[in-house]
Amino acid sequence: MKKLLSIFFVAGLCSVSIYSQTFIKNVTIVDVVNKRLIPAQTVEINKDIITNVQPAGKKAFSSNALVIDGTGKYLMPGMTDAHVHFFQSGGLYTRPDALDLRKYVPYNKEIEAGHQNMEALLKRYLMAGITSVIDVGATYNFLKLRDSLSGNKRLPSVYMTGPLLTTYEPQVFIGLKNDEPFRLVSTIEDARKAINEQLPYRPDFIKIWYIVSLGKDGVEAEARKYEPLIKEIIQEAHKNKLKVAVHATERVAAQIAVQNGCDFLVHNIEDEVVSDSFVQLLKAGKVILSPTLTVMDNYYNTFGQKINYNTYDLKNSDPEAIGSIYDIKHLSNAVIPTLKQRFDQPQMKARILRTDSIRRVNLKKLIDGGVVIAAGTDAGNIGTQHASSFKNELKSMQESGLSIWQVLQSATISPAKILDKEIVSGSITKGKIADMILLNADPTKSLENLTVINKVFKNGNVLDPENLVSITPELLVQQQLNAYNARNIEAFLEPYSDDVEIYTFPNTLISKGKDGMRKSYTEMFTKLPNLHCELKGRIVQGNIVIDRESVSGIRSNTNVEATAVYEIKNHKIIKVYFIR
Repeated sequence: MKKLLSIFFVAGLCSVSIYSQTFIKNVTIVDVVNKRLIPAQTVEINKDIITNVQPAGKKAFSSNALVIDGTGKYLMPGMTDAHVHFFQSGGLYTRPDALDLRKYVPYNKEIEAGHQNMEALLKRYLMAGITSVIDVGATYNFLKLRDSLSGNKRLPSVYMTGPLLTTYEPQVFIGLKNDEPFRLVSTIEDARKAINEQLPYRPDFIKIWYIVSLGKDGVEAEARKYEPLIKEIIQEAHKNKLKVAVHATERVAAQIAVQNGCDFLVHNIEDEVVSDSFVQLLKAGKVILSPTLTVMDNYYNTFGQKINYNTYDLKNSDPEAIGSIYDIKHLSNAVIPTLKQRFDQPQMKARILRTDSIRRVNLKKLIDGGVVIAAGTDAGNIGTQHASSFKNELKSMQESGLSIWQVLQSATISPAKILDKEIVSGSITKGKIADMILLNADPTKSLENLTVINKVFKNGNVLDPENLVSITPELLVQQQLNAYNARNIEAFLEPYSDDVEIYTFPNTLISKGKDGMRKSYTEMFTKLPNLHCELKGRIVQGNIVIDRESVSGIRSNTNVEATAVYEIKNHKIIKVYFIR
């Protein structure tokens, strides 16, 4: 028995080291630094480092090397989402200060789920070609979780702050101790103490939540009131060799932060079109800015019940977070109808359009003025899903007037500069870490091509994006339920097998194959714009998922109650039984 175990042990070692080198041959490199495509290249990876980049030729590869044929494919650096929050899920219950639904889902459950789900979310980031994330405001418990996951070299690199040092703390977060995402700073002594309190947890940088309200003396007077605190936090952080990110959406607040030495602005200015002098101030200070164009619209669309997740979102987002967003359609909460009415008002729509326009104008002006822009989503906020939202953010940046090359830089080399990582990452260069994505189509022709990922390379490990995320029977069923509520036929059919069978319980066959489903459900989705399914209960037993469902929007003032039994095999739904 010992001899047999020894054989297995040696074989295991061999399987780990069987590929001492990896070569990607005859590939087109996306050179984000010089904004050019370099065709017919061979990239050599040794362990976790890019050890050579050279023109493809008649090179003989050793027998223990992994050789990947890159013919017709494009190799670009792994991307970075420069603004995420793991303490937030992206779901409806994640920010009780914005919408308090704790009577439906207690906030401690949201916290616990966030801790349990972080590794799965990181795999979703990898699946989207994102090899690094910057968490701009976390908790002490998430800093500990960052450390525990850092040994897994097949997960994205995570750079994280501790709790946000803030001029205003929402009441609902007070008293959460190591799960508290905010730390109120009211005095100079508070500022020093808050920095030193974080040091044992080894944050990668410090974050200030610079909240300015419209006081009786105006926004500028309110912002100036907090300037001594902002200055002290930045000085204390720099003294401890930590950079400082600042949330500032008002021009005057951002200006004060930059004048006092901040390094990273994590939102764009949205109250006015910035001046040339402001642009030069940021450029001279080497301040990097993350515009986060889409996060507020996701709040507005969720509260106005106009959220419209596309096929990519529905397939690649965390199904439970997406599912919770659709809960707003059936929750019996007095505030929700008022919210919908508020965001339906013409004056609110006009205000949103104006703010969006200012953000976009400012982004174009800043990048044209030489300010470094790093793409970030603010993922985790209500409606802004981890990983999948990055595609929509990049698209919005392009719609703001940025070229595709500028967008690609904002997702790769530019965010590497935030924490001075550009010397080791952000481009495909000899000596840098082998964090890359191999694409089946040219990303410089269309940003949509960023989603056709052939391989992901993380620390030199070669990963198949389709096999990164474990799709359990429960998540698969939730995914199709989300698509049903989105009335998205392609996303709805994706979890089903091609020869799926639909029955009326116990054994009356009513449909077989996707073609039949496509016809009947397309007609239903078209005719019933208010169609909505509320999940009333769920039982999961092995590969069987039993959902108790209540469907509205079919008959006026009457819900259709049913139980659906889903049978899953090989990660697809193969049979459904409806019990009415």
